[in-house]
Amino acid sequence: MALEFTTSYVTDSVAIFRQYKKLAEAALAQVSDEHLHTVLDPESNSLALIMKHMAGNMRSRWTNFLTSDGEKPDRNRDSEFEEPPPTRAELLRLWEEGWATLLTTLEQLTDADLERTITIRGEAHSVMQAINRQVAHYAYHCGQIVFLTKHLQAENWKCLSVPRKKSDEFNRRVYAGEASQR
Repeated sequence: MALEFTTSYVTDSVAIFRQYKKLAEAALAQVSDEHLHTVLDPESNSLALIMKHMAGNMRSRWTNFLTSDGEKPDRNRDSEFEEPPPTRAELLRLWEEGWATLLTTLEQLTDADLERTITIRGEAHSVMQAINRQVAHYAYHCGQIVFLTKHLQAENWKCLSVPRKKSDEFNRRVYAGEASQR
């Protein structure tokens, strides 16, 4: 996963968030607009609802990250799981705004900020703990996005990593310096 060698936690965190965003977007690009709103059962979320929730969480957590509680008073988390935007364009606008808020905020931090204290829902966290919390949260939801798109695409799914039964071929390419060309 390391795209560049770094000893900066902040720099590495930015790269990890960007990698998960790219992974989710590569999966989302494979589904139709209709499939963005497909639910597998009454207790499941559609891709659109997962994206809406992530965007709402990012706006709340990363706006005024160092100076205000990460759970903003105007956030209505429950509404994030109801009535997503009806079009891909509107959904992607929300998605991009959320990621822009996260990445802009994170890119302004320094490793010296890691020991600072912030709050989320009134609970104290070091900046490092808060970043770790969000890496785990967004990785979880990006995994849901990939899983659901893979299910919806079935035999039309285009693998985003090493395809089944292709590990040996992939490893040969890695050792030959070709893996970055896939």
